[in-house]
Amino acid sequence: MPATTPTDREVVAARLLAGSIKRSYNPVVDLDWDAPLVEGRYFLPPTVLSLYGTPMWESMSEGQRIELSRQEAANILSVGTWFENILLQALLRDLLHRDPTSLQTRYTLTEMGDECRHMTMFARTIAAMGAKPFQLRPHQAVVANLLSKTFRGTMLWVAALIGEEIFDATQRRVQNDPQLQPMMSRVMRIHVTEEARHIRFAREGVRSRVAQTHPIEKAWVGTVQGIGGLLLQRLFTNPAIYERTGLDVREARRQALANPHFRENQRRGFDGLAAFLQENGLMRAPSRAMWRRSGFL
Repeated sequence: MPATTPTDREVVAARLLAGSIKRSYNPVVDLDWDAPLVEGRYFLPPTVLSLYGTPMWESMSEGQRIELSRQEAANILSVGTWFENILLQALLRDLLHRDPTSLQTRYTLTEMGDECRHMTMFARTIAAMGAKPFQLRPHQAVVANLLSKTFRGTMLWVAALIGEEIFDATQRRVQNDPQLQPMMSRVMRIHVTEEARHIRFAREGVRSRVAQTHPIEKAWVGTVQGIGGLLLQRLFTNPAIYERTGLDVREARRQALANPHFRENQRRGFDGLAAFLQENGLMRAPSRAMWRRSGFL
């Protein structure tokens, strides 16, 4: 694929700005927060839950399965809030060094506005689900704040894609599932619509940086970005999910990590991003090994 030049990025930014004007959402008014939950509906489809198809899943009642979906959904929304907070910090630092009059800067600020609304939407969704958010532990908060300082150059845009594409791919597959709570379907549709623009901008950022950056930076990013897979695996199987559902935490997490259905969902979510990273020379052997170890390859 041809390298993207700075001028190309301005053209892309202009298109994304136009798209944002035509189709953006305000979750405060675009979601009916007073609508009651539908009895017997899931908060995530059963097939994407970490325990689906395991012996523990077969022993669970329908009520326990729905509760597991509530807790896994609350966990994913919490993780999404953490990531978007980290991304916003990194984008603000990056903007200090950018031309404030450029279209790229204008779109970055537009994206940041989207992400602030998404964080509000995630928080209100967790509350409307009747769940509690999952909080960072003190040592995790330290790591999160340090991560935002390391997201620079190529790594900034690769990290953005890791945080956005895997969730986006899954949401696209399940947003219209008839077993979902209507509120969850609506949240996913809003998020998918706006994340499509964010992903396009981040991909163009990667292509632009790869075309211009020093080979050492490219090699470094390609070598360490696989840490994202290890972090996501841990976050997706947060022991607190199973504790809140009333399950044997150690056994539930063991079965989840060994669950072929869960690993297949991870791989399907990562397929598109894995191909993109490979295409741009950013999938080196150490990262490939980490993604494979964490079940995404």
